[in-house]
Amino acid sequence: MKKWFVLFRKEWLEMSRNYKVIWIPLVFVLFGLLQPVTSYYMPEILKNASNLPKGAVIKIPIPSSGEVLAQTLGQFNQMGILVLVLAFMGIVSSEQRSGMMKAILVKPVGYSSYITAKWMSAVLLSGGAIFLGMLASWYYTILLIGDFPFMDIVKGISLYFIWILFLITFTVFLSSFLKSSGLVAAFTLLLSILLTLLTPLLKKWMEWSPAQLTNAAASLFTAGKIEGPFLIPLITTVILTALFLYLAATRKSSLSRLG
Repeated sequence: MKKWFVLFRKEWLEMSRNYKVIWIPLVFVLFGLLQPVTSYYMPEILKNASNLPKGAVIKIPIPSSGEVLAQTLGQFNQMGILVLVLAFMGIVSSEQRSGMMKAILVKPVGYSSYITAKWMSAVLLSGGAIFLGMLASWYYTILLIGDFPFMDIVKGISLYFIWILFLITFTVFLSSFLKSSGLVAAFTLLLSILLTLLTPLLKKWMEWSPAQLTNAAASLFTAGKIEGPFLIPLITTVILTALFLYLAATRKSSLSRLG
């Protein structure tokens, strides 16, 4: 366990040196701030940006607090996922190409410890960034639009983060098998886009989809309760996440047996 913590600290030190621990949370906080501010000032923005006749009035109803928070989640599900995938697409493959992995594994360090330390560092940083971003959105939503229960925010973030956990794990899995970081990003984003688009289009056949967790979190914000499939996608997502992590962590031993 001591060796695992050494690897874990190495990952955090590396993320500190390349400023990931700073810029990733800042990006999510920025996304979180923009949604309530934009929603509140949108009538004024349109009024000043458009060439309307004098005396014309633009009436756009301000969305509810829950709708603003659901829209923030939508921003995270688009630009936020892109940021995380680009940040972690080379988490393993870059060290494979540079030879750093061989230098580390020459020491008495298990491959599974090496992978899980990287996975845990990515998970914690992603979770912290998402929480800070939603917290910023919640705070400014309260200031500008109206109150919203803090515990519903916590529940919604927790549901959404299971979906993000699945994507982060899939990214680590691909990065452990592919040497091209670009391919890792392309395949992960493709999976995310396909699941996000197909889940609402093929509701009957996609009840198991991990993307259902995003819909569940959004409905918790807008309706105050979870609507639609929940238990089946939750179980499916947890199983797939565990499977991809297991495959990534046992890749080296599997290749050794084949050789």
